[in-house]
Amino acid sequence: MRNPINLHTLSALILLSSTALAQEVAPRDGMKLDPAKGLEIGKIYEAWLTPDQEGGEEEDTPALIPKMFKSIGTPVPRADRPVRGHGTLAFTKDLSHAYAHIKVSNLKVEDVTMFHIHCGRPGELGPIIVDFSNNVNLQDGLADGELSVEITNKDITAVIDHAHGVVGAYTSGCGINRGDLAAKMVTVAGLATIAAEGELYFNLHTKSQQYFGDMRGQLWPVEK
Repeated sequence: MRNPINLHTLSALILLSSTALAQEVAPRDGMKLDPAKGLEIGKIYEAWLTPDQEGGEEEDTPALIPKMFKSIGTPVPRADRPVRGHGTLAFTKDLSHAYAHIKVSNLKVEDVTMFHIHCGRPGELGPIIVDFSNNVNLQDGLADGELSVEITNKDITAVIDHAHGVVGAYTSGCGINRGDLAAKMVTVAGLATIAAEGELYFNLHTKSQQYFGDMRGQLWPVEK
């Protein structure tokens, strides 16, 4: 009968093998390792915001939805709304920061009530992962038709920290696993992961388009 394998010896052999392999494998051809480049812009996503991407008409708002999510003006059908937008979401290579830039047209800035990044598939109403109003006064920020926001981990955790009760659990913070309300994405790296999966979108809400939103834009990788 053969002698059983000594686990301590096996572990030592694996460690030695891994160390040797790490020393032998050089960086990719032409690549120079430089931690400082982590703050350079890496992946960029963009979206064209239109009313057509909203998941429904405001008249379809469920009756049991809390009053805070219901329109306080006269809704306008999606096909008749002239608002449009174009935005980008850029990530630093080290995933410590993201930068959102959005330009809008035909928008009455004084009617804007909320502007978020949500996680969700096209047409799906997903929870909020970034609330731009935590960074800037929306009316002031959009006064010239453009909005620029820097996003860090604290901006993502702020949305979760401000959530209250059952409504907050469903509408704030994106789950690490779909359907898991407890485990939330809390980093810019998590935001980038959702973007790479095609499940991230801008949504701008106004007084008359409060529940679904006035215009929405699914984020897709910028074509090079």
